[in-house]
Amino acid sequence: MDFTNEQIERYSRHILLQDVGVEGQEKISRGKVLVIGAGGLGAPVLLYLAAAGVGTLGIIDGDVVDISNLQRQIIHFTPDIGRAKVDSAREKIKQINPDVEVITYNRYFGADNAVDIIKEYDIIVDGTDNFPVKFLINDVCVLAGKPFSHGGILRFEGQSFTHLPGTTCYRCIFNGPPPPNAVPTCSQAGVLGAIAGMLGTIQAAEVLKFLTGTGTLLTDRLLTFNAKTMNYRTIQLKKNCKCPVCGEEPSITEPAEAPPPVCELKK
Repeated sequence: MDFTNEQIERYSRHILLQDVGVEGQEKISRGKVLVIGAGGLGAPVLLYLAAAGVGTLGIIDGDVVDISNLQRQIIHFTPDIGRAKVDSAREKIKQINPDVEVITYNRYFGADNAVDIIKEYDIIVDGTDNFPVKFLINDVCVLAGKPFSHGGILRFEGQSFTHLPGTTCYRCIFNGPPPPNAVPTCSQAGVLGAIAGMLGTIQAAEVLKFLTGTGTLLTDRLLTFNAKTMNYRTIQLKKNCKCPVCGEEPSITEPAEAPPPVCELKK
């Protein structure tokens, strides 16, 4: 593809990178990324991917902007309260980079729409806020052979890993959602707003690395951090041969709705 002079200037800091260059920027510009959730994690992911020039950004979220979101969901502003999150996010993305095509889905991600929605995208970003949807994202991506970036935050802590076909999946690590009352809700535990930005930018970097083929992804590794101490830890992971979705004898062969969420942490 041929970049205009304006685009060359816009992406010049990428083009200057030996591991990215013009070829890498072309790959970014051809990339199609779906971000599930336009909240605390989805906000920085969307902002950085838009600034980077990702060609197509899909956003799915059925929620509206609430004043309590503004402490961490930096893509939404005070005048956006009451607006659909996907509309608010699309407006900011186009202001950052009008070159980006934005596709919005003003609905919740569910078993009834998951397969049709993800099939058009190169990689999926999990920016959701409850366990059942995280397991649904994992299951539909594994079954469809789609890469995805997982992210989760609570209080002062965050965790992330990247799944490619054939690598450790979410169910390999966590077999299923925790039992009721095992995990506190946002109103009970809270979350430091900046944690969402810390983890969201890690997820955005993973997506850009995936699109450009640069560096080593967080596959078969779980990255965790505690912002109170600024300690980061990488845990080596191994595929579980008994995993119900990617194991040798899988019991999950199609995406299904999980029980109601036990943790409604709004990121």
